[in-house]
Amino acid sequence: MADNILPDNMPALLPTYARQDVYFERGEGCYLFDDQGQKYLDFVAGIAVCALGHAHPTVVQALTAQAGKLWIMSNYYKSHSAERLAQRLADVSFADTVFFQNSGVEAWELGCKIVRKYFSSIGQPQRYRIITFQGCFHGRTLAAIAAAKTEKMVKGFGPMTDGFDQVAWGNLNELRAAITPETAAIHIEPVQGEGGLRVASHDFMHAIKKVADEFGLLLFFDEIQCGLGRTGKLWAYEWSGITPDVMCIAKALGNGFPIGACLATAKAAQGMTAGTHGTTYGGNPLGTEVAHAVLDAITTQEMLAHVGDVGNYLQQKFKQLMHDFPGVFIEHRGVGLMQGLKTTVPVAELIDALRAEKLLVASTSDHVLRVLPPLIVTRAQIDEAVGIIARVAARYAQKAA
Repeated sequence: MADNILPDNMPALLPTYARQDVYFERGEGCYLFDDQGQKYLDFVAGIAVCALGHAHPTVVQALTAQAGKLWIMSNYYKSHSAERLAQRLADVSFADTVFFQNSGVEAWELGCKIVRKYFSSIGQPQRYRIITFQGCFHGRTLAAIAAAKTEKMVKGFGPMTDGFDQVAWGNLNELRAAITPETAAIHIEPVQGEGGLRVASHDFMHAIKKVADEFGLLLFFDEIQCGLGRTGKLWAYEWSGITPDVMCIAKALGNGFPIGACLATAKAAQGMTAGTHGTTYGGNPLGTEVAHAVLDAITTQEMLAHVGDVGNYLQQKFKQLMHDFPGVFIEHRGVGLMQGLKTTVPVAELIDALRAEKLLVASTSDHVLRVLPPLIVTRAQIDEAVGIIARVAARYAQKAA
């Protein structure tokens, strides 16, 4: 056995990210400012987190006002703020009940527990397996990577947590073939984020619902990234008219303050009685008061209409980029303010080139350049971003000529 080779210069901050060489000190709306005072147009937004932009005054006021009162008191005690927030989310969704966590993956894990507990509570504990789709991403816990089965996430972390069966995206035949007497739920992101900005068609969503009803399965949706107005409706599932039994959300709910939530119907959550789940920080007054301010802004018809308008405008601009640079961009993906372009250029290289021009973007698997601007983005800011992308794309097109 070879001796362990220790790294010479292990940094104090564990190097699980290949972080880009820039330090940001403050933000304002759709812009970030680095420690050199340089201004960047931020079309990452914390990976779809800062839906209202950086340092939104209403959100800042909600946080600072609560910070002077009470931060946490434990879930041993009742909370007016958490109860009101849960009711608000129930009122604008399919759900009857809500539980707050600190992050998306914690909300997702609770969703898995609700699915299992439901079948246990109705006398079918053998039904615990959840069907997922290739390209899915639900977080980085051991269970979440087992659900995703992506090689780069699971390598070295085996054996994998059992209970997840995966089928090809959009393949109804594979879905039906994967169902066994142990199957409990079908789990899907209505719009895949990390998996390449793939949008589930209305027909496929309806087919999933039909299969779930036929086999008595629960529908479990992940709207951590695509929910809360990102697609132009409050919830991505609204586009198809199909409602889930369980759904996890996070990201935009706190506009940067850590808070997630798991929503469920009364039927699905019937087994979740006192003592079956808990959290130390989840639902704390800081997070819930911020979320109230976020919902005040995002749930308005004006905001959702705005996202629809600028989302359509962004789509037009991206299709123009494909037309102008066919050797660089070969496919448009996504919806609303969750869009991207599949590129022939190494996507990490393209991101670096755009950052050098003071535009921040992200990527997904399958070589897709991804943009996730704040929902408050304007047409003028989209023009600014597309202009930068065009300049950089022109350089690549010239090299290839």
